[in-house]
Amino acid sequence: MRLALGSIVSAATLVGALAATPASAHEVTAKSGNADAAFDVVQAKVTAEKNWLNFQMRVSGQAGASEPTPAGKLAGSRVFSYVWPTKLNSEAVGFDADQGILAFAVTAHPDFDDTPLFDEDGDGNTENDGRLWHSHWVVLVPAEDACAGGLKVRDIPEGATPGLPATWPGLPLLIDSPGYTPLMNGGDVKVRVPFRNAPELKGVAFDGVTSGLRVNESVHEPLLCVENVFDVASGDLSLPGKVE
Repeated sequence: MRLALGSIVSAATLVGALAATPASAHEVTAKSGNADAAFDVVQAKVTAEKNWLNFQMRVSGQAGASEPTPAGKLAGSRVFSYVWPTKLNSEAVGFDADQGILAFAVTAHPDFDDTPLFDEDGDGNTENDGRLWHSHWVVLVPAEDACAGGLKVRDIPEGATPGLPATWPGLPLLIDSPGYTPLMNGGDVKVRVPFRNAPELKGVAFDGVTSGLRVNESVHEPLLCVENVFDVASGDLSLPGKVE
């Protein structure tokens, strides 16, 4: 599948997806059978409480059961992801304002580590944990001509000095590696994210997406492309969900 975005905040067009409808005024549900069971989204939900955002996604199979095959190098390596695109402004997590689509993501990629502040497997080495499922904030922007999936993580041009979160991992991308641990149990992916005054975000729009990304073979811009969209909870990336 390929995503084509008319603008950052407008509804998008998803070719070949089956439409879904909100199960209530807030969460988004979909019929099963649109993707491999590990990425076949049947529900996406975001809730807010005093100082927490809770991201939840349910798939028809075992969440996290499928991981990328190691390439043995960074160039051309693959990333699998569970993603919540939102209409939160990018400045809400430490990037400059209005940089693109702010999304929360849970990813795995065996060929590189992008959480240099954290030792997810507890072996004393912070540089070998990319294969384990972990979380990011990312800024997505349209890249229809450059990326097979129509989107990329926004690159930082050489010499640019954009505003970045304190836990930015040092890659030339608008990506944050805050270290929030995803919990995967059966078909559920859940992440509890500290967020000051989270109830003020009630009503913010979101969607649920599973996708594969790929690092550019030449390791230059665009560095990280969406290569394949596995499934979209709404069917059309219209962000019908609302934080509740």
